[in-house]
Amino acid sequence: MDDNNANFKEELLSIINDRQQIAYNELNDMAFSRGVSASALKGALSELEKDKSIASRSNGGILTYYVLQEGHETRKVLIVEDDKNINKLMLLSIGKGFDAKQIYDGGEAIQAIREMKPDLVILDLMLPHKDGLDICQTVKSDPDINNTVVILVSAMDPTSNRFKGIKYGADYYIKKPFDPNEMRSLVTLFLQKKGKRFDPLVDLPDEERISKEVERSINAGEQYVIGTLKIGNLATYAKTLGERSAIVLLRLVSQLLQDSVKNITKNVTIGFLNSDEFLIAGFKESVETVVKEVKAEFGAVLPFILQDAGYRQINLDIDALFESKEVPKLSLIYTEYEKEKLLERRNEILKNKGAQKDGIGSYTYEELQRMFGNDSLDIKITRDTSGVRIRVGKVREDEQQDA
Repeated sequence: MDDNNANFKEELLSIINDRQQIAYNELNDMAFSRGVSASALKGALSELEKDKSIASRSNGGILTYYVLQEGHETRKVLIVEDDKNINKLMLLSIGKGFDAKQIYDGGEAIQAIREMKPDLVILDLMLPHKDGLDICQTVKSDPDINNTVVILVSAMDPTSNRFKGIKYGADYYIKKPFDPNEMRSLVTLFLQKKGKRFDPLVDLPDEERISKEVERSINAGEQYVIGTLKIGNLATYAKTLGERSAIVLLRLVSQLLQDSVKNITKNVTIGFLNSDEFLIAGFKESVETVVKEVKAEFGAVLPFILQDAGYRQINLDIDALFESKEVPKLSLIYTEYEKEKLLERRNEILKNKGAQKDGIGSYTYEELQRMFGNDSLDIKITRDTSGVRIRVGKVREDEQQDA
């Protein structure tokens, strides 16, 4: 590498380090402004990844680069999978640089975790003698080991298992057959990401990246749409069953969206609006596909959510079940926004903050919520180094009528 390339690579690492995480599109814009070609940028990023200085992941449909810790101690990983070939594939997938141990029997897992105290456990769901959900629940309820990251992996129908895994504290749920690259990036980010602990909900595109997506959507053609996917009655659900239960639902919808977006050929971007809503933007046909898939998955898991909360269905009649005023009528509501309305609200926000149309910068979450017509929220999420917290205020009148 010549001096110019070496200098650019060093500058690139400094930029990612300052931000701790940054989207590829932003890096590409920065490189273009400096006269650096896209191929040179990709080459420098590839070298930094090989050096284990950075890691990348397509998160919420946006390729994002994260800076990794320097000089950290070797992290310990325990793989619990009874199929020897898959166990070996998991070991190969996580890559080198970890102190990894493999076991093949669920009955041995808890003792191994207490003795080894791994930083992360990759856990198959169906295991001899003790299944993955039981192991996960035991780990996350034990103060001595509950800080262990747990990735559940399963070939079983994830309809109820994903919900239960998230409820029991699993940090991520991967369906088999899994993508080795996804496994590697998740393990790397959970264990080596610099700064606050990686969280797939928290690390969805933040307000800065959402702001750029809003601007892109407003200026794009008619086939590029933007909308929100709202968990209807989440506030009522949180009031009835507790705030932790509501956070489980947010994590569930987040993972459903991320799984669906991975399978879309045309880009779809999702983001979290720090409320009961997710932003979703992209080509109309692709967005409609994602919304349809996620609604179907959520509808399939809904009976298990309500049964888990103590509501039993006699005739498996969801409509009859909802006749009870005690049961929060959960649903996913997609709203596509007219660009003229968004533009009108955007200009009002810019006027209030004294910004010029060509110098927008980044919107705050409150401004984004106002832009989408949700300035009187009864759900507010805070995300910080201690994790995700939810605050429930008043319940909207329309939700009270639906409950």
